[in-house]
This record gives sequence, structure tokens and C-alpha cells, in this order.
Amino acid sequence: MNLPFFIARRYFFSKKSQRVINIISWISAIGVTIGTAALIIVLSVFNGFEDLILRLYNSFDPDLRIELVTGKSFDTNKINVEQLRKVAGVKYLTEVVEESALAKYRNKQYIVKLKGVSDDFERMTGIDSMIVDGTFRLKKDELDYAIVGTAIAYSLGIDIENVFSQIEIYGPKNTTPSLMEPEGSFNKRYISASGVFAIQQEYDAKYIITPIRFAREIFGYENKLTSLEIGFEKGVDEEDVTEKIALLAGNDFKIKNRFQQHELFYKIMRSEKWAVFLILTFILIIAMFNVISSLTMLVIDKKKDIAIYRSMGGETTFLRKVFLIEGMMITVSGALIGLLIGTVICYVQQRFGLIKLGGSGSFVIDSYPVKIVVVDFVYVFFTVCLIGLFAAWYPARRLIREKINLKVIAGEE
Repeated sequence: MNLPFFIARRYFFSKKSQRVINIISWISAIGVTIGTAALIIVLSVFNGFEDLILRLYNSFDPDLRIELVTGKSFDTNKINVEQLRKVAGVKYLTEVVEESALAKYRNKQYIVKLKGVSDDFERMTGIDSMIVDGTFRLKKDELDYAIVGTAIAYSLGIDIENVFSQIEIYGPKNTTPSLMEPEGSFNKRYISASGVFAIQQEYDAKYIITPIRFAREIFGYENKLTSLEIGFEKGVDEEDVTEKIALLAGNDFKIKNRFQQHELFYKIMRSEKWAVFLILTFILIIAMFNVISSLTMLVIDKKKDIAIYRSMGGETTFLRKVFLIEGMMITVSGALIGLLIGTVICYVQQRFGLIKLGGSGSFVIDSYPVKIVVVDFVYVFFTVCLIGLFAAWYPARRLIREKINLKVIAGEE
């Protein structure tokens, strides 16, 4: 057995001559445990919120969006839609016409994004599961219907049960506006709301979804689109499919995946997560001063043993290894227990949702979401061990070299 490890293990488990050293050692281990558990819990909660918001986005956003590099709309003959449908891995393709419009209901009005979609939209997204009032219906026979965001429905006071009150939609014509007759510069259509969806504020306060034929009539886009939205089959190589689509689309179009559609949001979420990680790591560094104190007291407590090891030919390097391993034992034991406690707390929260969000009922979930990611455990464990290594190395090096003169101690004994 490695002799420094054997001695360090005896020191770790045996009682010290002064009870206060045992207390400080336990406080050191507990500090590491609490810090490690806190890191795992906080990172898991951030993962939970990120996963929740991504699922909300995914219920509306496609896997890929194809848009013009410059310009707002394009003719359908500018890109071969049928070839895109036949690309291996493409399951859904939705044609989209999306423009700003004015929505009026009774005596209220609201600026919205009117999004006209083709038939694949419902199957491609999960928006039908986000309906909070009414049903998801865009067409019935020859009649068109609209799906309205909750914030829009609330602002306009839309009553989907009232079949006699319809939403007036005003869309700009593709002509030069007339100052003499401003109303003549807009197309007006009426449409009934069949349902209200709730995804998240960005969408709920922005979108009214209609069949694409209705949007084309409003904006005068006979054979034009503003974008194409694509849904992948499960298990496909998304990068490979994206490359094939990009080749077919050509240089006039830009392809955006889920990350690129909300690039700023993803960057902010990740920045916040790792900012909190660094803050808690700094707190953990402060807690590690307990390890330094513990080793300092242990070196003083074991000065007789140090003198004996020295007289038996023990080198300074050997003694440093003993106390370095002792410090790492405190750190690693605290880290492992902290990981275990953090995992248990995360599992209980994930399973039972004991800790509730403030203002329950105003959000899509009632309790804090949690998602356990294995790579976070690796980051946390190695971060704690790295901090613990420095916390153990510094006193082991400094104390044995400077604060305790081994020859003097040996002579005194």
C-alpha cells in the first residue's frame, strides 16, 4: 500500500488529540458537501428551465426555416418545393406567408403578426397541445378560422363562443398608399377564432395563425411565400439533411436551425447558467478556507509524528504528500456526498415538485423544473477537486517548509 496514503487515511479517520480539530475537519467536509450540492441543484434547475422553454419553442418553431437572404417574399417558382419534400429525412414542409396586420374586434384593435400556414403546420408542430380555449381548427369546408395568442385574445376581448362577432383583419396592399383614401390601401377580411393558444409571451402577444389562402388574400400574395418551414423525421442526421436542403435552396436563401432562430436567447441562457456556476464556485472557494484551517491545525497537532518521520529519514516531499492526500480526502468525500445529496434533491423535485413557483397558476408549470445532466456532474466534481487540490497543496507546502522547523522539533523531542 502507498505509505503516504495509508498515513493520510489513518489521520482522516482517527481522533485528533484536540477535539476542535475534529470539529474543523467535519466543518470542512460539510462546507464542501453543501457547496457541491448547491452547484448541482442550481445547474439542474437551469437545465430544467432551458428544457421547458425549448419545448415551448419547439411547439411552434420548425426544425429548419428557409428565408430569403435579402427581401421579404419570393415566388414559389424560385425554389423547388417538391424537391425539398423528397429529401430523405424531411417529414413535413409548411408554406408560410407572414406579415404584420391590424386586428380589430368590436371597438378594440391590436397590431399582430398574421401567419398563414399550409396543412403540414399542425402535424409538424405541437401547437394543438397548447390550445387553452376552444379547439385547433384552421379550416372547415370552405370556411377559414384563426388561432389566436392568449395575450391578443385578452387585449381584444375575443369570445370564441360568440359566432356572430368576427375579427377584422387589415393587411396592406402591394400598391402605393393613397393619402386621399387611406382605407383603400388596405385589404380587409373577416375571420372567426376557433381557439386560443398559450406558448409563451413572445408568441402569445404576437401571432394570429390562419390558413395560407386567407393570408395571401389579405396581403395580395397570389403565388408568393415569406418562408418555408421544415420538420425532420426522428433519428435523422440533421446536419446532413440541412446540407442537402441548402444545396437545393441555393445562395439566395438562408437556412436557420432551431438554435439560429433564437440564437440570442440560447446564448443568454447559457451565459446565465455559467455565470451562476462561477458565482457558486467562488462561494465554494471561500468555503475551502476551512480545509486550509483544518490542515493547518492537523500539522500542528501531528508535530511529534512529523519529527519521528523526519528522524526515520522521511523527506519533506513525503510529508507534503501525506497532508496533501489528507486534504484531498476531505474534498473528495465532501464532493461525493454533495453529489449524492444534490441528486436525491433533484430527483425528489423532479418526481414530486415539492418546491413551488411563486404566483402559482400564472405560469405553464407549478413547481421548479429540474433536469439532471450527467456532464454537469463531471464539471462540478472536477471543479471541486481542483479547488480542493489547491486548498490542500498550499498549506501542506507552506506549513511544512516555513512554519515548522523539523530539525528544531526533532531536537526538542
